Amino acid sequence: MNANDWAKGFPVAVTVCDTKGRILEMNEKSIESFAADGGAALLGADVLDCHPEPSRSKLKGMMDERRTNVYTIQKNGKKKLIYQAPWYQDGAYAGFVELSLEIPWEMPHFNRDK
Repeated sequence: MNANDWAKGFPVAVTVCDTKGRILEMNEKSIESFAADGGAALLGADVLDCHPEPSRSKLKGMMDERRTNVYTIQKNGKKKLIYQAPWYQDGAYAGFVELSLEIPWEMPHFNRDK
């Protein structure tokens, strides 16, 4: 198995960019999710060009400061968790990853601190 084969059919949109914001990888769910914006044709594109203001400036700041951003959205009648975070290769900053996954409207929360 190739190191990234697991992500190909994973039912969560996985989008990976490099330190300059160039989209390096999109799994099948990511390509499907961004079909209206070009789908697989977005590979090699600048991720910042895919975002209008003020999202563009916010993402640029996150990438520059290498900080994680997590939030939920409602889109096309579904609730999604968006997780954007830096990734590292051999300890060096390598870019950003976005995970977008559908979540239930109501979901249990378990406190494992007890």
